[in-house]
Amino acid sequence: MSDNQDLENTIIIELKDGPVHISLLPDVAPLHCARMKELARSGQYDNVCFHRVIDGFMAQTGDVQNGDMEDGFNLASAGTGGSDLPNVAAEFSKLPHDRGTIGAARSASPDSANSQFFINFGDNNFLNGQYTVYGRVTSGMELVDAIVRGEPPHAPDRMISVKVAADL
Repeated sequence: MSDNQDLENTIIIELKDGPVHISLLPDVAPLHCARMKELARSGQYDNVCFHRVIDGFMAQTGDVQNGDMEDGFNLASAGTGGSDLPNVAAEFSKLPHDRGTIGAARSASPDSANSQFFINFGDNNFLNGQYTVYGRVTSGMELVDAIVRGEPPHAPDRMISVKVAADL
């Protein structure tokens, strides 16, 4: 990590092949960034599977209720839950859903984001203005590219651990 990196707004996701560093954008989406840090700090993202991974589109994860592969895991329900925290209101911006950006997953309601998020494999500009962008992969995108595909994947990959860099 460079000396000028904002460690309080850097997330490190440990995948099976190594770490993925994400730079959060609290000036653009402060509520979403705060939620990701809160769930990371409480350990709720650890061992959560990537339940929806579509080649050329995105890898979705973050269902802390039903996606923990160490705690009564049932792949059929992964992706149907959130967390025990209230939903987060949309924080739309003009930032495009480019390759490596982090977007808030939600239901049909714009204000229904909770814990789930996705990482864009490519430039998905059709999502612009519809889903909150609140971070960007700064290193390890090749590891994201290697996540097992499927809806859901037969043998899903997981986030082994998710940490805020300032805490390390």
